[in-house]
Amino acid sequence: MGKFVITKRTNGEFQFNLKAGNGQTILASEGYTTLAACDNGIESVRKNSQEDGRFDRKESKNGKHYFNLKAGNGQIIGNSEMYESVAARENGIESVKKNAPDAAVDNQTT
Repeated sequence: MGKFVITKRTNGEFQFNLKAGNGQTILASEGYTTLAACDNGIESVRKNSQEDGRFDRKESKNGKHYFNLKAGNGQIIGNSEMYESVAARENGIESVKKNAPDAAVDNQTT
């Protein structure tokens, strides 16, 4: 079972990582100025991760593959690590779809 891990950056912003059951980070968020905004980002991932069209599949200049998860308004709410192949990227997307809806929240800032 996956989980969202909330941490605080050195600049004071909150961020979350969605981790798969094996502990690997499968999606990382932007920085949020408040914990409430970070919580809203998590809810947005839960909702938008169930629509395949919200995953923006990309290839970096060095040939590695990654994806961004976008909200309905087009704003990026999370991005993936770099993958060596398209197949690995697709596995990452499937892992987000599977883990995000029921993932627990582990707030490590309190």
